[in-house]
Amino acid sequence: MSCSSKEAALTAARAADSKKAVDIVVQEMGPHIGVTDYFVIATASNNRQVDAIIDEVEDKLRECCGIKPVAREISSDGSWSLLDYGHLVIHVFQPETRDYYRLETLWDEAELLDLSKEEGFENLEYGDRIAKLLSQKL
Repeated sequence: MSCSSKEAALTAARAADSKKAVDIVVQEMGPHIGVTDYFVIATASNNRQVDAIIDEVEDKLRECCGIKPVAREISSDGSWSLLDYGHLVIHVFQPETRDYYRLETLWDEAELLDLSKEEGFENLEYGDRIAKLLSQKL
């Protein structure tokens, strides 16, 4: 039941997609920071959706890959949550917080996975900023 880091990242991204997250990005971080293999970054419209996405990601990774997070962090205002699996880190932001941190641009050289070419994604939706980033990098 174990998954590779990439399979786990795609499982997390699919789980976020199933809960209608937008601007889902999967970045390959291993060659750049060495402490984790992948970031999955997604946007939710409100606190309840942030919670729903995080819960779904955690459930699917436990069910499909047999893994549990080593840490779970939630900002005091609920605008951002994180699941840390060691080899995989999932970030779910509300729009204003995502735009403020622009996490996907901190490691500009990190490769992005093209989720449109992966199976199991039905709701991929991107705002202008992330769509532009993807068009430049893919």
